[in-house]
Amino acid sequence: MSQEKKVFAGPRVRRLRRERNLTQARMAEDLGISASYLNLIERNQRPMSAQILLKLAEVYDIELRNLGGDDEARALTALREVFADPLFRDSGLTAQDMQEVSAASPAGAEAVATLYRAYQQAVANTSLLAERLADRDLLDGGQVGSAPLEEVRDFINSRNNHFPALDETAEELYRKAQLGADEPYVSLRNYLRAAHGVTTRVVPADMMSGELRRYDRHRQTIFLSELLDQPGRSFQLAYQLGYFEQSRAIEDIVESSEIKDDEARTLTRVALANYFAAALLMPYAAFLRTAEEARYDIRLMGRRFGTSFEQVCHRLTTLQRPGARGIPFFLIRVDNAGNVSKRFSAAGFHFARFGGTCPRWNVHDAFRVPGEIYTQVIQMEDGVRYFSIARTVSRGGSGIGVPGDQYAVGLGCEIAHAKKLVYSQGYDLDDERGATPIGVNCRLCERLDCSQRAFPPLKQKLRVEDHVRGVSPFGVPVSRG
Repeated sequence: MSQEKKVFAGPRVRRLRRERNLTQARMAEDLGISASYLNLIERNQRPMSAQILLKLAEVYDIELRNLGGDDEARALTALREVFADPLFRDSGLTAQDMQEVSAASPAGAEAVATLYRAYQQAVANTSLLAERLADRDLLDGGQVGSAPLEEVRDFINSRNNHFPALDETAEELYRKAQLGADEPYVSLRNYLRAAHGVTTRVVPADMMSGELRRYDRHRQTIFLSELLDQPGRSFQLAYQLGYFEQSRAIEDIVESSEIKDDEARTLTRVALANYFAAALLMPYAAFLRTAEEARYDIRLMGRRFGTSFEQVCHRLTTLQRPGARGIPFFLIRVDNAGNVSKRFSAAGFHFARFGGTCPRWNVHDAFRVPGEIYTQVIQMEDGVRYFSIARTVSRGGSGIGVPGDQYAVGLGCEIAHAKKLVYSQGYDLDDERGATPIGVNCRLCERLDCSQRAFPPLKQKLRVEDHVRGVSPFGVPVSRG
């Protein structure tokens, strides 16, 4: 008879209890066990039985997958990236050490990653200043870097990219403004005029000075660039409406984030207004119902709600309402140079925070045939498989000689959810041999049989010989036998 697998999850249970402001006695009562036994569980001196795990998920409305450590996984990935830096090569810190730190305190691990980002930022700024001095350029005092943006991304990911208060008010406004009765742009334009006395004008690009949207308070007019397509115009009106009617709710969320930097707080407001705009155009319940009925056919969903491919993909990452969750998707957006401009994960997928992505992932292949949807089964180094789709998205240029911007959007989920997607037709999802092995990025990936490496792995010692050539151009691994 097979024995029940022992699960030790003490630090996670303790964090859950503290997040809910519960005493050990109260949680023990909820779970039907003694406070002393809960104390032993939290100290990892007793395993959690399947019955207790199921009770925990039922009472506190959490997914067992989340208890399995999404926060820990993100924190561990961050620590691995930090301590892969050659700066820590002789630190003696083992993989087990990092695992224990991440399990005991994901917040502490994130703090280390934040400190490392600050160090990287200081190095980057120093290099930039050195370059300017070498070129005898004038120092203009400009700020360089992405630390505020990373802080905002971390905050959004900590909330699983889900803000229920904004979703609820967006659904109410969707009905009030009768967005489902007409083309969204027309309904929004009419509502803004009737409810706020604000008119909308689409004007030539050369009158906008490079802007896509401008709100003139004195003239009570929203000016939109002619470069925006119809979904883009609808989104910009929904965004502005969010500022008119949801400023207080947005500010409450910003205050709860405990973000102090002024630039980061402004970026957070913009991100939340964007979230509200998407929630208004694609209201939660109707959008989730359509997604399930259409088997997540993104093009069809875009037609239904008058939104773009990227807008639908982004909205799919936010469907985390308790009791009505969608598939937990991850999303990434890259340009053709590999720069990451957007990333969200509700699926535990590990993105690199300090670098690009794996060249084996077909999100890069999407640039070969713009508009074509590419599908792929991928497998990370930890053995977890994901189903991924990728397609290019474009933003219109301003005429001949000024090309539009082009990005590739990658959307994916764990393989267990893939059968719900229309794009998985024809795949044998149970065949692990069909998965493409990928890594977080070249510096962190330890797969030595990859011919597409741009850098050697930082955590492995390589042997380079005159007369031996491995699959990777960076040598062959030193035998550990």
